[in-house]
Parts: sequence; C-alpha cells; structure tokens
Amino acid sequence: MRRQIFFPFAFAIALASLACTGKVSLAHELITPEAADRYIGQANRYSGILRSRDPAPIRADAALSLARMLDEIKELLNRDIASHGRVQGLPSQMLGDRLKQSGHPMVWLDTLGRFGAPVDLYKTAFELDPKGKRSNEALVGYLFGSFYDGFREDPLKPTQSDGANLQPLIEIGERLARDNPREPSVEETRFITAILLVRAARAGVGDRRFRSARARDLLTQFQRDYPDSLRSAAIPVLLDALP
Repeated sequence: MRRQIFFPFAFAIALASLACTGKVSLAHELITPEAADRYIGQANRYSGILRSRDPAPIRADAALSLARMLDEIKELLNRDIASHGRVQGLPSQMLGDRLKQSGHPMVWLDTLGRFGAPVDLYKTAFELDPKGKRSNEALVGYLFGSFYDGFREDPLKPTQSDGANLQPLIEIGERLARDNPREPSVEETRFITAILLVRAARAGVGDRRFRSARARDLLTQFQRDYPDSLRSAAIPVLLDALP
C-alpha cells in the first residue's frame, strides 16, 4: 500500500519556508506610511532604469533589485492574509494600489488565495545578463517562486498540470546545484529539483524510466549529503511516489 503523502510534505515544506519568513512580522506592523513611500520610491527608480537605454547588466541589476523588493513585500502581505484573512492597515492597501499605478502590481494567485512571486522580473533579470554576477541569484528567485507558487500543501499535486515548464525548471535546478555547490540555497535547490523530477516521472514528461532513475539518484544523494536535514524526512515518501 502506498504511504500517505500529505503530512510528511506539509511538515517538510512548512519548515523549509520558515527560513524565508521566520523573521518577518505582520504586514500592518512593518508597512508604515514611511515604508510605503520608500518602497514606491525604490520601485520608481528601478523601473526607470529598467525602461532606460542603460547597458543590459545595469538594467538586469535593476530588474533583480525590483524583484527582490516585491518578494519582500509579498512575504509581508501574505503573513497578514494568513493571520487576518486579508491585508490589514491603510498603508499596506495604499502600497498595493500605488505599485499597480507604477506598472508593477503585486501578483495575486486566485488558486492559492495569496500573492505570488514576481517570477517574470526574475526571468527578465537573467535574460538581460545571463552571465552576470547576479545571474544565479535571478535563477534562484525564478526557481523558488515558480515552485512554491505551484501547489497548495502537497508539491506532488500541482495546481496546474505539469507540462512544458517542468523541464526548464529542472534544468535550472541542476545548473544551480552544479555551479554553486557552496551557496546557502543549494540544499533547498537540490530538494526542489528532486521533487520536480519525481513529478516529471509521474506525469510522463520525457522518458519516464530515465526521470525515475534520475530522481532516485538525487534523492539518495540528498539523504547522504544532508542526513540531519529536516527535509530528509520526506525522502522515503518521495521515493515511494516514483512510478
């Protein structure tokens, strides 16, 4: 009998997300009128550079900085929604309206009931300067945003059917793990890549036998390299989910 998938994944993913959100307070406590003005000022400055004729690396840096800023705002607003069911506080609401007016609205995900990552900006940042010093940072933002915005509780049950986007995400994850083995994000990157390979094998994307074998190898390596990781608790469930 196949083991229940929900609880181990919900546990592992919740713990993984704490690394990104554990130090963030509620939105209405942090987004003051002054903070909202600062965010809008930064958004306008980055947008101006992005629309300019400056060299591509400068525009790439502006796109990435803007994406990181919107990601920060997203975390604040989503914690507010999780706690209160909606965005609290006039400054937070005004910030959303002013970002929309500036041409960079927050991405709302109806299927999840929360704001999503600015993956298009991360993609733009990478495409403008694919060999730049911050190109990998842009890829990490794109990979993490695409992955975590793609499911509710169980990453093996995406909100949309896996298709053409799955292979590019797998390639990004494998590239990041290969080229940046000492980056702090590499553990999470490897874990995400393994999950994507499991999904590819289950969905029949490409050669199912090859995908299953590759996923099994990555999961085994992850368990070997991170024996004390909380994410390793999900490895047996992932292995059991392989076709």
